Amino acid sequence: MKPLAELLRLRKQIRVIGFDDAPFEKRRGAPVKVSGIVCTKTRFEGMLWGQVSKDGMEATETLATLLKESKFYSQVNVVLTDGVAVGGFNIIDLPKLADILQRPCIALMRKPPDIQAIDKALQNFPDYLLRKETLMKAGSIHNYNNFHFQVQGCEPEIAAQVLEQATDTGYVPEALRLAHMIGAAVMTGQSGKRA
Repeated sequence: MKPLAELLRLRKQIRVIGFDDAPFEKRRGAPVKVSGIVCTKTRFEGMLWGQVSKDGMEATETLATLLKESKFYSQVNVVLTDGVAVGGFNIIDLPKLADILQRPCIALMRKPPDIQAIDKALQNFPDYLLRKETLMKAGSIHNYNNFHFQVQGCEPEIAAQVLEQATDTGYVPEALRLAHMIGAAVMTGQSGKRA
């Protein structure tokens, strides 16, 4: 697979997968469904459906396995996640995910997180230090053209170009917007208000 910067330079269409969790029970250990939506630019092309546990620590391996064992793996150029955790505090090891998948991984957020509040919440876990270390591995938070994100596997400038290409309107790439809406519809019978 050609490097992302080269694909962008050649004006090739970038295929992304966006992972987001569906609504879930608040009980620790409860099953949390995760949808993965494949889009080229903003065109829907496919879907994956998996499961993690609320506040578990298996999100990285689960997302990697979901994609690697799918027919989409060889086609996807970039992995997007809604933040660096799914199912509460099931934290994604962003550099490990990028390494396993051999793809750039971008964790997108609507606004910069309240690090102090997150740290306080993580202190409720017996493996606090592991969770904090995993969270910190995601790296610096970047802000380009109102996209707030962390990235592993490519330069922030390249990631920002991918996010712009993958977004129709606003600041949520279509793959993540659809993952959010479809997950909510499957679990509750109707799509949510916003991604």
